[in-house]
Amino acid sequence: MNQFKDNLLETRNRLLNEIRPFRIDEFNKKPDQNNWSAAQVCDHLILVEIAFTKAIVYGLKKEDQKIERKDLSFVMDRKQKIDAPEIVIPNSEQIEVQQVIERLSESRKDLLAVLSTIKDSSILTEKYARHPIFGKIPLDQWIELLYMHEQRHIEQIREIKGIIGVEK
Repeated sequence: MNQFKDNLLETRNRLLNEIRPFRIDEFNKKPDQNNWSAAQVCDHLILVEIAFTKAIVYGLKKEDQKIERKDLSFVMDRKQKIDAPEIVIPNSEQIEVQQVIERLSESRKDLLAVLSTIKDSSILTEKYARHPIFGKIPLDQWIELLYMHEQRHIEQIREIKGIIGVEK
């Protein structure tokens, strides 16, 4: 469990370091009509974390059932386009970086509160929830997928910075 928490913390710190330099106009600027702004990427990450937390809570209530582990590695390949499910599509309202940081903190606090209720982390390999893209996956893979997904979008934010000319 500690490795999961370490990976979640390290990835979140990388994300926060990427978004702090943005001015509000840059943060909300879309690189083009077909792509999200950095603010929308962050809103998406918040929505995903909320949804994943709910999925983990739901999965913890299920009967134990060994589910085959999935190869999640393609999530890290930014060349592979993955359409976001409707429930995690961000809105287009303008938002400040500090508001996003607070919302990211709140969604992470909620996730960690759920994880803190787990006495034996092996239960995460014995219970599952259905993912909209991967199907049934063990709960430990939901956690792994969360930080991998965030890493993917950190790269997207870096790309956005380059396109719109944000200083590092």
